[in-house]
Amino acid sequence: MLDRHTLANGMVLLGEPMKGVGSVAFDFMLPAGAAMLPEGCCGAANVLSDWIFRGAANRDNRRLGDALDGLGLHRAASVESRHVKIGAVLEAGNIGRALELYADVVLEPSLDDRQFVMARQLAADGVAALDDNPRQKVLLNLREQFYPEPLGRSTVGKNRDLKALSPDRLRRIAAESLDPANTIFSIAGKYDFESICRLLEKRFGPAPARRPRAVQIGTRPDRYRHIQTSAAQVHIGLMAETVRPADKDYYNAAVAVSILSGGMSSRLFTEVREKRGLCYAVAARYHGLRDAAGILCYAGTTPEKAQETFEVITDQFRRLPEGITEEELHRAKVGLKSSLILHSESSGSRASTAGSDYHLRGRVRGLDEIKAAVEGTTAESILSCLRAHPLKDFTIVTIGSRELKI
Repeated sequence: MLDRHTLANGMVLLGEPMKGVGSVAFDFMLPAGAAMLPEGCCGAANVLSDWIFRGAANRDNRRLGDALDGLGLHRAASVESRHVKIGAVLEAGNIGRALELYADVVLEPSLDDRQFVMARQLAADGVAALDDNPRQKVLLNLREQFYPEPLGRSTVGKNRDLKALSPDRLRRIAAESLDPANTIFSIAGKYDFESICRLLEKRFGPAPARRPRAVQIGTRPDRYRHIQTSAAQVHIGLMAETVRPADKDYYNAAVAVSILSGGMSSRLFTEVREKRGLCYAVAARYHGLRDAAGILCYAGTTPEKAQETFEVITDQFRRLPEGITEEELHRAKVGLKSSLILHSESSGSRASTAGSDYHLRGRVRGLDEIKAAVEGTTAESILSCLRAHPLKDFTIVTIGSRELKI
C-alpha cells in the first residue's frame, strides 16, 4: 500500500513501505534541473547539488560531512531535466536525524564563496571526463539534439557556462530553485509515515506556497550532428519519437524496446552484432520526459563499418511493425518482469521510482499494476502502437573520424 500526503504549502510526500527490510531510502526532487535554469547556466545544477552539502545551518563543510557520515548513510545526487535529486540510503533507525540534516541543506545552505570554487571545479571535471567516455558523451548530445530546447540540456554541463558562473548568480538561482513547495519527497523501506509527515511539516511547512516555474518549450535542433575526432572508433547515437510515459500505449512501447534490445536474442544484437559483426556494442532503450519521449540506440563501431551499422539499425527499427513472434513477445515480457523484480528489492530504487512516477504520471504505480500491464500486452497491441507511432525521422549524433550519409 502506497502512502501519500501533501503539506499545506503543496510539497508532496510519497511513501512505499517494504516488509522485512531494515533500511530506508529517501529522495528530495528539487525543481532545479537543467531545463529549469536560466539560459547560459548549463552545469549550474551540478555545482548547486554539491555546494549545498558544503555547510548548512550552524555546521561548516567538515562538521556537516561528519554528521552525515556518522549516520552511516550512502548519499546520492543526480541532475535530471526538471529536477535535482538528493537523497540517501541508511539504517531505518537514523531516518529522523538524516531528514533534519537534509532539511538544513535545503533550507539553510551556507553557500560559501570558497566552497563554490571547489564545487564548480568538480562539475568542470565531470565535463572533461566525457572525453574519456564517448558513449555517455554521444548520448548526452543525442538527448540535447532530440528534445526541444530546453528539455534536452546536458545534465553534466558546458565548460563555457561553468566558467562564466559566479557565486552570486548561483545564490540567486538557489533562492528560486530550492523551493520546498514544488519539491517531491519520496521514501521507501522501513519507516513510520505519520512521523515523517510531522517532521517534514515542521521543517518545510512554513515555506510559502509558490506557483511552479513555467518552462518555455522551443523547437528541436537539426536532425544530425557530427562531432569530429581522430579516434579509432565511431560512436553512433540515434533516437526516434515514441509515446510518453503517461500514454496508454507506454507498456506496448516498453515491450517493443525489449524485443529490439532485451538481451542476446534481441533483434539488434542478433542482426547487427552476431550475424554481421558490425559493432562491439549495440543497445536500445526507452527514454521519457513528461513532455516528450523517444527510443534511443547506441552503437560503437569502426569508421569502415559505421555506415552499414547505421543502416542495419534503422532498418530493424522500421521493420519492427511488420510482425512479432510469440517467442519474441514471451522473452521480452520475462526480461521486463525480471528487471522489475530485481528493482523492487532495492529501497533506493523504489524511492527514486515513486518520485519519478509522480512527476511523469501524476501518480505512483504499484508493482502489481506494472506486472499486469506488461503481461497484458499482445503482439497485436504492440504492432498497433508501432503503426500509430512509427519509429522513423531519426535524430542522430555521431562522434568519430567519419560522418554518416543520412
